Amino acid sequence: MIHSSIRSRIGFAAWAVLVGSMGVAAAESLAGDAIEFNRDVRPILNEHCIKCHGPDSVSRKANLRLDDPKSALASEAVVPGDPEASLLVERIESKDPEQVMPPPKSGKALKPDERRILQEWVRQGGKYQPLWSFIPPVRSKPPEVKTPGWVRNPIDQFVLAKLEESKLTPAPEADRRTLARRLSLDIVGLPPDPAEVDRFVADTSSDAYEKYVDRLLDSPHYGEHRARYWLDAARYADSHGIHFDNYREMWSYRDWVIQAFNGNMPFDRFTIEQIAGDLLPNRTLDQQIASGFNRCNITTNEGGVIAEEYLVHYTRDRTETVSAVFMGLTANCAVCHDHKFDPLSQKEFYEMAAFFNNTTQGAMDGNIKDTPPIVFVPSSVDRSRWNALTGEIAAVNAKVDERKKTAKPEFESWLKDAKRETIAATLPTAGLRLHARLDEVNPTLDSAKKGGRKSSGSLVLADAGDFERNQAFSFGAWVNLGRQDGSGAIIARMDEGAEHRGWDLWVENFKIGSHVISKWPGNALKVVSRNQLKPLEWNHVFVTYDGSSKVEGLKVYVNGVLQPVDVQASTLTDTIRTKVPLQVGKRSTGAGLPGLSAQDLRIYDRALADEEIRKLSIDAKAGWLVAKPPAERKAEEVEELFGWWLRSTDSASRDLSAQLAKLETEKAAIQGRGTIAHVMQEKPEEAMAFILHRGEYDKRRDPVKPSTPAVLPPMPKDFPRNRLGFARWLLLPEHPLTARVM
Repeated sequence: MIHSSIRSRIGFAAWAVLVGSMGVAAAESLAGDAIEFNRDVRPILNEHCIKCHGPDSVSRKANLRLDDPKSALASEAVVPGDPEASLLVERIESKDPEQVMPPPKSGKALKPDERRILQEWVRQGGKYQPLWSFIPPVRSKPPEVKTPGWVRNPIDQFVLAKLEESKLTPAPEADRRTLARRLSLDIVGLPPDPAEVDRFVADTSSDAYEKYVDRLLDSPHYGEHRARYWLDAARYADSHGIHFDNYREMWSYRDWVIQAFNGNMPFDRFTIEQIAGDLLPNRTLDQQIASGFNRCNITTNEGGVIAEEYLVHYTRDRTETVSAVFMGLTANCAVCHDHKFDPLSQKEFYEMAAFFNNTTQGAMDGNIKDTPPIVFVPSSVDRSRWNALTGEIAAVNAKVDERKKTAKPEFESWLKDAKRETIAATLPTAGLRLHARLDEVNPTLDSAKKGGRKSSGSLVLADAGDFERNQAFSFGAWVNLGRQDGSGAIIARMDEGAEHRGWDLWVENFKIGSHVISKWPGNALKVVSRNQLKPLEWNHVFVTYDGSSKVEGLKVYVNGVLQPVDVQASTLTDTIRTKVPLQVGKRSTGAGLPGLSAQDLRIYDRALADEEIRKLSIDAKAGWLVAKPPAERKAEEVEELFGWWLRSTDSASRDLSAQLAKLETEKAAIQGRGTIAHVMQEKPEEAMAFILHRGEYDKRRDPVKPSTPAVLPPMPKDFPRNRLGFARWLLLPEHPLTARVM
């Protein structure tokens, strides 16, 4: 039995629906002589007539449908109030074996009571009714019973009335330990805790049962148990379902469902947030997570699939799932044709599908755990701090923006007297073996440390860059590759005639790389960046080698950023030293790189750190911009220099940057501990769909806009024609299906 404590937890509205629905059934069974189509007539027609005179057009005889009032009245099979004029009555009463219905060869025959019911139904007006489930339930008065003392709640009255009608008596109440076991298995899905059983058995108070139920309802296992059934209906899984069936990180939605049950969330919220939580005004993170109900459909990333076909599959899945879960409709029958049994046309199916056809989710899941659209979900312990961080970061960014405004005059004053040499003095000098400024028009050395000469379109630097494979060194320059997209050395100390022994800074197809070679290709290291440089632009390119003789020790940087690389050679065991000189623009022999310009070449006898290379890139460019005559500086160059000044020179901006970096670091740490949620996201355009001939994705017919089936209450005009409006429509008081399904 269900007692008052459970009633208080499921809520009065749900309780009223449950009792009201049971009341309808009881009232119908106790009705008087009035004939009702659903209760009295439909079962007879279904058993004896509908096979030949029903919705199946293939097996239909005489083009007559007795389940459809339009067909029955038009053919005069039913003439309301006049049995003698009704063909239905005439044929069921006929003695002619060629005329009587049902035909003798069908093996079916109406009983006298069944013929009487059909005749009386016609006499009383032949009124049809929609299928019982499409009639809104109404609350009925609980039936009278002979032993009201047994009744503890309204449901008991319906149960007892049926028992008394069948001349049965209720079974005696189970003992306390049996009740404890039944309650625990039903409410939390687990055997009872022995201590709780003993507590319940020992409790002699009048509400011991209710108190035990309340303790079970307060258990977190209650939500877990209830969620199992809901998640089955929502087709929840932690994988994509098709192709590789890779991991999909969906458990934030699962936890939302558990928390909804444990929190006794009202059912209207439970419905709206899952179908359209992302569309709610001022939506919360939890409401977005709830919309993951729509993202539980199976997806694919298989090569060769047709995107449009799978987008149709995904929309169909969402439509069919919502129809089944919230309305109990087998709407999928109407994908290809009008539904044979439910009053749902193919056009109406695609009008419903339009509500679910406007998401930004793509056809391919990428074989990744976080297929867009997604949102980040911090752990429960981090939730409040995560929310606060958003405001704190925004506040610091506002101060940064304000400082940019107030600092502009200070920067302009600084720029008037700024010197390139002052900035250059801040660049790393430890281990600097060569620094050549390399004016691209007239290459010259920056100091007299090394001798040099220009030869064959390249610069020859006699003894620079003489390193062994077990020595760490770093090298690079500012380069502009021009338009060429071939291959060649930007800097090289390499003897091509001795199996390419040596090292270089290399470019191929606008990608930066490096060789460290004893003998090519079997005794060498080579890496090439995956990202291309843009032609006709200056970029700072740099390589570090840690002396380990391992390819992992060879790193490539572009504009101060470490690059992902492809490894093309990874074995080095012998010397790389060579007697050929270092050259800029080519190796020891062969053609150079046409169109190459280079500046600020540097070679170090150590592996520079990431921050040092960043300074070489950013600070060196700032020095170059400072050295340009003011009249030649472009507006974007002045802004770039201003940004550098704020980060490097302005103490107030540096303090703000430090604050921001600290907050961003904290934010990244929370992200590392959190998860994500697959959510819904609407496209900006109006939702629509196409009627698909026989359900085939490439056979589009008429376009349709979002709408609801005519057999159900109309959607109010002020409801938005999107998933939010659809969810609210499901919860209309006059909607007959949602409450019954639940």
